[in-house]
Amino acid sequence: MAELTQNPKLSSKAVLNLIKTPWALIIAILALVAILDPGNWVAVVTFAAKALAHTGQYILFAVLLLSYLKATGAEVMVARAFEGRETRMIFLAALFGGLAPFCSCEVIPFIAGLLALGAPLSAVMAFWLSSPLIDPPTLLITASALGWPFAIGKAVAAVALGLFGGFAVRFLMRSGAFAQPLREYKPAGCCGCGPKMDDKPVWKFWQEPERRQRFRAEFLHNGIFLLKWLALAYVLEALLVSYVPADLIARVVGGEGVLPIVIAALVGMPAYLNSYVAPPLLAGLMEQGMTAGAAMSFMVAGAVSSIPAMAAVWSLVKPRVFATYLSLGVGGAIVAGIVFQTL
Repeated sequence: MAELTQNPKLSSKAVLNLIKTPWALIIAILALVAILDPGNWVAVVTFAAKALAHTGQYILFAVLLLSYLKATGAEVMVARAFEGRETRMIFLAALFGGLAPFCSCEVIPFIAGLLALGAPLSAVMAFWLSSPLIDPPTLLITASALGWPFAIGKAVAAVALGLFGGFAVRFLMRSGAFAQPLREYKPAGCCGCGPKMDDKPVWKFWQEPERRQRFRAEFLHNGIFLLKWLALAYVLEALLVSYVPADLIARVVGGEGVLPIVIAALVGMPAYLNSYVAPPLLAGLMEQGMTAGAAMSFMVAGAVSSIPAMAAVWSLVKPRVFATYLSLGVGGAIVAGIVFQTL
């Protein structure tokens, strides 16, 4: 503290760095809500807190698993599992993504862990794109509200989008792109720090002090990183749900032809549509004139690239990877809408 007081430049730099953190932005957003709409402040905070608590179990599991793999040295085995098997992993990732019950924010901890462990971005992208779109409960809810053709169409679109994204990224990687996809999500250790990892993992890592220390460092570093960005993501989601009604947004995408499908994807891109709430809402809008293709496009784009998801993704990967993720998500939504409308 004395050093900060004696060095104004250091102090101002520390304050500036603090202001730039997601925590400061969260506080500023909630303060504005408290000032401008005090009656809704509790609802916004409660919504964000419940959503974060729900995702917290996924964060905890992912961070514990990543820390364990790092402490034992088992990331070597994970990396080897992807060597020479990229095509198979893309297919498996796209298919598994359709079974995993993750929304676009809940999948971030697992994506971060896979990338940090050296998994190829192509397979990770396949899982990344397909996972938020469909899972068994969502499939049944979609079928009950919109019919089995729509539900099956969405499931096919999820897997197809995952496969297309995975192979597209694979092609770009062979051209030299995405050599370092991560932005700042790094292992807590550094070169020369922590235990020396070899080809043989030490599963009982707690028997070695250096490995225990690495486990703690990885857990705190990765846990805090994911917590702060997902907290911001869910505060943004709470604002969207509270002040931008999804039905109001969706009403602008009525009409026939390709243009409403494109508009639906662009409007759905920043919007938030919960996978369990979206089907009944879109069913009502389709009764009022919204085409099936526009509904499909809106649902896919909203699931993959909502503002909360984009905030979390932006914090995780470099701008080029972010732009690719966004382009694949929105482009895939448009194609899915056009194909579904045609069929």
